[in-house]
Amino acid sequence: MNESSFTSVHQQFLCIEKKKKEKMKAWRYSEYGGVEVLKLESDVPLPEPADDQVLIKIVPGYDVAGVVVKVGGEVKQLKVGDEVYGDIIEKAFDGPKQIGTLAEYTVADEKLLALKPKNLDFGQAASIPMAIETAYEGLERARFSDGKSILVLGGAGGVGSFVIQLAKHVFGASKVAATSSTAKLELLEKLGADLPIDYTKENFEDLPEKFDVVYDAVGQNDRAVKVVKESGSVVSVIPGPPVDRPAFHFVLTSSGEYLKKLNPYLESGKVKPLIDPKGQFPFDKVKEAFSYLETNRASGKVVVYPIP
Repeated sequence: MNESSFTSVHQQFLCIEKKKKEKMKAWRYSEYGGVEVLKLESDVPLPEPADDQVLIKIVPGYDVAGVVVKVGGEVKQLKVGDEVYGDIIEKAFDGPKQIGTLAEYTVADEKLLALKPKNLDFGQAASIPMAIETAYEGLERARFSDGKSILVLGGAGGVGSFVIQLAKHVFGASKVAATSSTAKLELLEKLGADLPIDYTKENFEDLPEKFDVVYDAVGQNDRAVKVVKESGSVVSVIPGPPVDRPAFHFVLTSSGEYLKKLNPYLESGKVKPLIDPKGQFPFDKVKEAFSYLETNRASGKVVVYPIP
């Protein structure tokens, strides 16, 4: 699959009821291409967990929410029956994982998982890991802290929506500005943005103020450097050509520790997952889910429903 397809794969998932069998349904591909090379197969061998892995009953991509049905011999914190969630690929661009989560079952390293927040269903939990971990790691790398200001480019997207919430409720931002289209300005306010900016009508470079951090979730760091303070930084999650300070981009290193640290904010409701109203697809409509993601119209995340 091409790079955009792998990016899309990071943005889905779900879980279904526990049931043991030797074969499972899974979406697979055997050739290079896009959505069109995905095929639904029903006789895929059940994966076997290594000593430090657990087998999870789930469905789709690299994010996952599901129930542990088997544990490896060296697993120490999780047990059969635990409801878990996480991003099961540790380094996103080290290469595709052989067994992803577009299937009934998957194996995952224990260190990449956390117990699912008790107040969220599996669909909500499945929409969280990659996006919230990326938001959190980026803010940490930018050394964002209490009392600082931030501009979020792409505030209505999966990562951007969490950057707004984490900056406000976890890091203690003094001011959060964020960009979106006209239709999503109200959403930015609900997420906690103090200054919603309509990028179809305003150029954020024209703002009279500068920010301690600009978090670029859309690939505009060449413009972002114009509104950051001299002592600040621009953090980008969009892969591209090398950038000079104060701009930098990074690739997420997935960690269950991030999720454990943020679970209290999710369980208290201070930080909430954002799922696109049209972005909930049944398992047999995975190709349609990818196609919808590629329109770039989704607000927040897209999830895939359980296998019937």
